[in-house]
Amino acid sequence: MNFDTGIRHLLPRYDEMLDVIVRCVPKNSDRILELGCGTGELSLKLLDKYPNAHIVAVDYSPRMLEFAKTKIDAAGYTDRWTEVEVDFGEWANNADLSPIGDGFNACVSSLAIHHLNDSMKLKLFQKIRKSLNSGGCFWNADPVLPATTELAEVFQEIQQEWAISQGTTLTEVHATMGISNPHGYSNQNQLASLSAHLEMLTTANFVPVEF
Repeated sequence: MNFDTGIRHLLPRYDEMLDVIVRCVPKNSDRILELGCGTGELSLKLLDKYPNAHIVAVDYSPRMLEFAKTKIDAAGYTDRWTEVEVDFGEWANNADLSPIGDGFNACVSSLAIHHLNDSMKLKLFQKIRKSLNSGGCFWNADPVLPATTELAEVFQEIQQEWAISQGTTLTEVHATMGISNPHGYSNQNQLASLSAHLEMLTTANFVPVEF
């Protein structure tokens, strides 16, 4: 089982989650920053949807970037996708480290920022805000700390039921995919509550989006 298959067995509606991010990015976005691009699934969806977009894709894993680049090249998007091998926690914490640039219309991330502790999340949000153009947006699809033990148990049940519906089990998926090794500022899951995320984003001078 490869990573792309494993993540779809692990997380219910993974593709739908990415599709929501893609739809939320403004149509006129010609410069997009993706933090923690992984194997390039979100990059591909964005490049498919927005033909004028150029993506700067960040990941600390050369292996993940290699997987992503293979997909991007195969899709014919080589000239519209730039890879940057760097720990985005280091980017947030070091003002002199600037391989990523700024002037972005949008920043997106999925299943990555929860590996930072809360103080680093805030620093990253502040760095993202500074990297965006006026009116730029930030969309983050990431797990949050469940408000109650009961909610955590419900989600665990949903995950198990989903895995079974895909012909496997959570135990098998975890055994196949393994765990993320600590790297730089990233560690195992360091979840924050939804309210904590919103407070940090407000502190970083983001404003809510009204639907």
